[in-house]
Amino acid sequence: MVVTRFATLLAAGSLAITGAVQAYAQSAAPAAAPAATLDVELNALAPSQKGCMMTFVALNTLPEAITKVSFELAFFNDKNAVDKITVLDFRDLPQGKKRVRQFDMPNVKCESVTRVLINDTPACEGPAKGECMKGLVTRSQVSIPFEG
Repeated sequence: MVVTRFATLLAAGSLAITGAVQAYAQSAAPAAAPAATLDVELNALAPSQKGCMMTFVALNTLPEAITKVSFELAFFNDKNAVDKITVLDFRDLPQGKKRVRQFDMPNVKCESVTRVLINDTPACEGPAKGECMKGLVTRSQVSIPFEG
């Protein structure tokens, strides 16, 4: 009877230690690396003498620096029709660094823009072909949607 009770206590202790070791191993395991992305945020719109000043904030967390990137943007109006398509040169985007880029859009009224879409990346030098669009993540700090 003492042997049975001892074996039961030993088995229970063994299970407790195994559970604790597994919990520690899971908590000590490195977290999965965040996905490599090219984050582009529409940060501000402001009327200007030419039309509409658009401010963007970009962050490149792709595996390589981008030596040159441009985005083809489509601007939609209140009828959900494309008013204008243009290509904006964001120049270089170093890896892990935020960059602010401003563009004065002639003949565009800020109040008439209801949505902005990144349609393509005509230039993306540095990363492998297609990585700029594949890793693209967009967000908007203004009241209009910004999509990619």
